[in-house]
Amino acid sequence: MIFTPLSIEGVWRVGLSPAFDERGFFARTFCAAEFAAQGLPAVFEQSSLSRNVRAGTLRGMHYQAAPNSEAKFVRCVRGAMVDVVIDIRSESPTYGQWIAETLAADNSIGLYIAPGLAHGFQTLVDNTDVLYQITPAFRTGFSAGVRWNDPAFGIAWPISDPILSDRDATYPDWLT
Repeated sequence: MIFTPLSIEGVWRVGLSPAFDERGFFARTFCAAEFAAQGLPAVFEQSSLSRNVRAGTLRGMHYQAAPNSEAKFVRCVRGAMVDVVIDIRSESPTYGQWIAETLAADNSIGLYIAPGLAHGFQTLVDNTDVLYQITPAFRTGFSAGVRWNDPAFGIAWPISDPILSDRDATYPDWLT
């Protein structure tokens, strides 16, 4: 596996190291020892699948509040999406900054997202499936979010008129 730290501390691009032959390739998508060697969680408590039937579907910006802040490892296993992370940790040198990565079944890139960061994505094509590994397990009472188009962040979403849930459409701005 290939681990690349991104500009927000605690966010890592995780690529595959495939072994190719005439049949295609084989690659590990997760390895506890390799994650631990990077100082990342080696055990995730929950895995979830998000199926998104239409391009432009936007899910986010979500986080779990302390003391149930969660780390996520996200990978697009069908279709394509833009994955966005906002640093909402007030003590962080990158507080208020965001990054975006294109994750697709074709590029096999995963994204590790540390606790204390808001996360969301927008699908680029119909029928996009997103696999999450999460630690600790999701707990409803700690679920929170920030508005996907909060002007304080100025996120450049690829599709300007997204498909949103009522919950995601009504999250407050971060600094209100």
